[in-house]
Amino acid sequence: MSLPHILILGARGRLGSALACDCARGARVTAWGRTEADLADPEAAAGAVRRARPDIVINCAAIADADVCETERDLAETVNGLAPALLARAASDVGARMIHISTDYVFPGSATAPYAEDATPAPLSWYGRTKREGEVGVLAAGEGHAVVRVSWVFGPDKDCFVDKALQLSLRGEPVRAVADKFGSPTYALDVAAALRALFPASAPGGVYHLCNRGVCTWRDWAQQAIDSAATLGIPVKTREVEPLKLSDIPVMIAARPIYSAMSCARIEALLGEPLREWPRAVDAYIRLLRDAGRFGAG
Repeated sequence: MSLPHILILGARGRLGSALACDCARGARVTAWGRTEADLADPEAAAGAVRRARPDIVINCAAIADADVCETERDLAETVNGLAPALLARAASDVGARMIHISTDYVFPGSATAPYAEDATPAPLSWYGRTKREGEVGVLAAGEGHAVVRVSWVFGPDKDCFVDKALQLSLRGEPVRAVADKFGSPTYALDVAAALRALFPASAPGGVYHLCNRGVCTWRDWAQQAIDSAATLGIPVKTREVEPLKLSDIPVMIAARPIYSAMSCARIEALLGEPLREWPRAVDAYIRLLRDAGRFGAG
């Protein structure tokens, strides 16, 4: 029996890189970055998908900087809104399943409990609006296609918020983080493992949420990373994260949802077990970095 062929778009990013590595175990993987498939030219990208004839398409490509989306609206509309629909139609044409990665920014942030998969989207920003447009296009292209919303992604293939907090702490510099914005961190390696549940043709399509369990602020997230590092013997110097308000950060252009934690009931039902709690995912990430010698000691 031949191995399934998985095509990953946006494979140079944090999540795409993790998926490319994980999917290589038990599948034939084609990993494309912008050079191979630029979603700014969606018809060309869709044509490339048809020629590749994969069994599964995982689209991680997007303009994910919410502030850039506000200033480059036409480009964001093309990459985040139009391209996913054309890619999903191309996938349908060759009998492939499309798994489209989306975002918690499709929600308005007015909730007080984690958003369920069937909660009504009402994005605040152009980024959220274009990502929602992409979701709708993908779902309309075939009932087997899946939209997977993630949030606050961190992982080993590209520095992120957690890495920056640790770097400041190691140098003894102040570490500050927003303490009035709530969500759920998402460990890229946990996403890669859980997405396997969507590979079989028998897995239902539709909307899924995929993030680590629990709710925190950015300050909580950074504090957990520093506490984990200290427990593992990493020589962090700054031990307390100073709280900031979202309004204290003047460079932000796009509106952000204040509360965007998500319930992952659908994917957990498919997996048959709960996803990992976010503090334990952070612990695992810091341990991975330590073992890789990222802090100067193995």
